[in-house]
Amino acid sequence: MDTMGRHIIAELWDCNPEKLNDMEYVERLFVDAALQAGAEVREVAFHKFAPHGVSGVVIISESHLTIHSFPEHGYASVDVFTCGDRIDPAIAAHYIADGLDAKIRENVEIPRGMGPVEVPAATVQHVN
Repeated sequence: MDTMGRHIIAELWDCNPEKLNDMEYVERLFVDAALQAGAEVREVAFHKFAPHGVSGVVIISESHLTIHSFPEHGYASVDVFTCGDRIDPAIAAHYIADGLDAKIRENVEIPRGMGPVEVPAATVQHVN
């Protein structure tokens, strides 16, 4: 193992606003994303804001997945952090982006626990 963990920060734009505002959908999507990546789900907590927006966390044995959604902007801020080298956080991040119909996806992956952080450039993907 080269790192103690991998942390993906995903900026998702041009998402489906109805999905971003549907707490039950987002919660199910995040649990499914964790399971798709092979993680073990421990706790789930989501909150629906008025008039719009969802925030939530899925605690996994390997760390966590989080979201803050802004349906009025078609935007979601997503973190997927996994400890160890058994789980690939990119699998969960991609699953989430697909599930929210994100047309623009900016991902930064940061290795954790390796000393001073060197933040790599974001990878940007435009999906038609």
